[in-house]
This record gives sequence, C-alpha cells and structure tokens, in this order.
Amino acid sequence: MQVLVTGGAGFLGSRLVNALLARGSIVSSSGDEESIDEILVADIGPPAQPFPDDPRLKTRYGDFSEADAANQLVSKNTGAVFHLAAIVSGEAEADFDKGMRINLEGTKKILDACRQQADCPRIVFASSVAVYGGDMPDVLDDMTALTPQTSYGSQKAMGELLVNDYSRKGFIDGRALRLPTIVVRPGKPNAAASSFASAILREPLQGQEVNCPVSRKTGVWLLSPRQVVACFLHAADLASDAWGQSRSVALPGMTVTVEEMLAALTKVAGEGVAARVRFEPDPFIEKIVYGWATRFTTERAEVMGFRADQRFEDVIEAFIEDDLGGTFVE
Repeated sequence: MQVLVTGGAGFLGSRLVNALLARGSIVSSSGDEESIDEILVADIGPPAQPFPDDPRLKTRYGDFSEADAANQLVSKNTGAVFHLAAIVSGEAEADFDKGMRINLEGTKKILDACRQQADCPRIVFASSVAVYGGDMPDVLDDMTALTPQTSYGSQKAMGELLVNDYSRKGFIDGRALRLPTIVVRPGKPNAAASSFASAILREPLQGQEVNCPVSRKTGVWLLSPRQVVACFLHAADLASDAWGQSRSVALPGMTVTVEEMLAALTKVAGEGVAARVRFEPDPFIEKIVYGWATRFTTERAEVMGFRADQRFEDVIEAFIEDDLGGTFVE
C-alpha cells in the first residue's frame, strides 16, 4: 500500500512520516492491516531535518494546490492519506486568497484525486479547534455549532464538511481531527497566531529572551506533538462504523494558561529560564487568540480511544528530550 502524507515535511508531518516508517503497516479501508510499500511525502519544500534513508520513502516538493498536481500524488495503490498541508492561521487571515487556494481548494483537489484515482482510501484530515468561535458556551462539546471567526477556521470547517460528504457518498473513508494548539513546536516562530504558546517555552529553554503577545491569564487548549501523532495513527486505524454520521471529532487536550505554562517551565527548568519571557501585547494576535475556545468536554473522542497528555510538565520534558538533545540552557 502507498501512504500519502501532504505537508509531510512539516513539523508534525515529518514526525508522522517517521512513525509510519517505524510502524511499517496501516489498516486499510477494508479493515485489514497492510504493509506500507511506499510513503509519498508531498510538501512545498524539504524538512528541516533530513528524512532517514529508507527505500519506502519518496518525496515530491512543490505547490500541490496548483492545476492538477494533486492527481500526480494519488494512484490506485494509495490506501491512506494524511492531509496535513495548510497555511497557518495568521497567514490565512492576512492573505485571504492564499488561504482559500491552499486550505480549501487544495483540500478539495486532494479529495477529488482520491475519488477519481484511488479505491476509497482512508483519509485523515488535520482540522482545528479554530472551527469554533463567536458566542460560545463556557465548555464546548461535540454538539457545539461551528462558528469560526477567522478565515483559517472557516477553511478548516469547510474542509471537514467536504470530508464528511465525500465519505457519505462512498468516495473516501474520511476522518477529520480538530487539533488543539500543538506545543512545543521546534524551530523558529511561524505565522500562526498560536506561535507564542511554543515560543514562550522553546526560546527560554535555548537561552533566548522572548516576547509573549497575550496576557498571563490567556488560556490555550493544548496537545503535545507526541500525542497528536499517536492520534493521527489511531484515527487511521479506526473502523468506519466507529465514526457514525459525523466524520469529525475534537481531540482531547488540556486547558493551560500562559501563567500555568510558565509555572510548569519554572518547575522543570528553573526560575532563571522562565524569567526570559517578556510581555508586550500585540492587538492582531490578541484579536485572533481571544476568540478561540479553551475548554472542551471530549467524551466522544475518549470513547473512540483518543488520549490527551496527562501533565504539562511532561509536554515540556518531551520537547527537551525530542528536540533539544536532553539538555537546555539554564
């Protein structure tokens, strides 16, 4: 079986690719576990860290939202697709046309290629809790209406509806995961409005001062990179009838305020590290972030077997182990 990972050279995509290589097999839409013969990574460019030398791994780099490029990625042998490719929230809000072209039209092109050229492949779509917004209850559940207040959230919500309808028609076997903010992201800050949630941990642990653009009381719904990769794989393994009439689910996570993040950072790395965080409000970021949901009940996801991280200290320690070689700058 071929597995396609769009956005596969990105921070989450590359981790998923490595996990798939290590695993070696995946459940197909027939319900049988099949060996992975090929993993095709499609992204705008190569990963920050080179992939391992593995004959099963193929890469194609370029803008696959253009023309019929998606048709070059999917074949009869494509049994599973992890569609992670997207531009992030801040960039999608600043450039409406680019966000629509990549996040919405690009998603539809991938779905159409699967419909036309593959045999009902399983598709895991990376959505976001940005599909919620506006006047929301204090705690959201699986029946909360989708009322996104950003272009990114709207594009993800429309992508979910496409995945649901293509699955209903039998074109694909889709499942959409509403991802919390993923912390800690390695590398440099990106254009995501949520970038601060990683930066206030990542930079101090590497001896750098950093600005936090939101207040200490700002809450964020979080999940670690390790756990979200496990959720991607679990979503692909689940039988079709486990999803019922909705192919979308909000993943479990934890609500953590900036203040609580810094307290955990102090506990793990010391007061000197946490003191490297400064506070300077950014109205553009605040407007986006303050419209996000921060508290969820995720009973449906938990019944389906999805799991969250248990302690925020564990999230920080995993980042130190996975991305900093087990050490940090005191």
